[in-house]
Amino acid sequence: MDGIATTLRARAFSAEGLLVGALVALVVFFSIASPVFLTLGNLENIGRQTALVSIIAVGMTFVIVSGEFDLSVGSTLALAGVISAIAMKEIAQYAAIGALAGLATGAAVGLLNGILTTRLRIPSFLITLGSLSIARGIVMLITDTRPVVITNRSYFAIFGEGHFLGVPTPIVWTVVVILGGIIALHFTGFGRAVYAAGGNPTAARYSGIPVIRVKVISLTLAGFLAGLAGLVLSARAHAARPDVGAGLELDAITAVILGGAALSGGRGTVIGTLIGSLIIGILGNGLVLIGVDPSIQIIVKGLIIWLSVSMSRG
Repeated sequence: MDGIATTLRARAFSAEGLLVGALVALVVFFSIASPVFLTLGNLENIGRQTALVSIIAVGMTFVIVSGEFDLSVGSTLALAGVISAIAMKEIAQYAAIGALAGLATGAAVGLLNGILTTRLRIPSFLITLGSLSIARGIVMLITDTRPVVITNRSYFAIFGEGHFLGVPTPIVWTVVVILGGIIALHFTGFGRAVYAAGGNPTAARYSGIPVIRVKVISLTLAGFLAGLAGLVLSARAHAARPDVGAGLELDAITAVILGGAALSGGRGTVIGTLIGSLIIGILGNGLVLIGVDPSIQIIVKGLIIWLSVSMSRG
């Protein structure tokens, strides 16, 4: 198992040099094109703007490397944020209550996705496509399509507006998730099992790896991190809106694939995912700064998706 996992990881790591080069090239280009780009304020904006995609993309890395997909993370984010806000409004005005409710909601959606995918043997693409619609419908139903206002200042400070050692908390949460993802995927037995389950599930089963359990845990983790992203977004907005998160699943998948993961599973790294997320965030931020038309930005985003898919087939 270790040999297979090591080979699959090595392929993903080998692409990171090119990604770093592309990232540096973007930074240099936008630094020349806009004097605002390298200011501390704008760099913090980039960090905040990429926080949601980066957090979700770490969970998506585990899912894709294990050979599955999760299209429901955007709706899960919205549902977790709303449940968190309702919990603080109806149960108790404590940040811990809201956080636990939101994270548990995200993990529950991910767990359900994992169970339905593995037990019913239905492709996760289809299961999570259904979950996307169901979660969004539940959010609309329980909120009557209206935002749920949040007033807890501790909640704002912990997840959205506070600072730790001078660093905005959304960026702090991103760093925590990235470091946790690196350790879990690249330095633990579970991480090796994820690579093996996605690279060759039949061989993994014969090697004694609980492939079903690995896939369920990976999807549960993706839901949990989508829930965390929901807390960050609702804390920044001071309200949980039922219409947020649409399209985030595509951004997360793009970041993972751009970062060197294979659509077929078995290949990918958390560092690569982070670089992919930063490329997307810096490109979007830079295009706005130099005044590129929003329609052109959408076209560029589509081209990035094409590039990501073509790279994943390499």
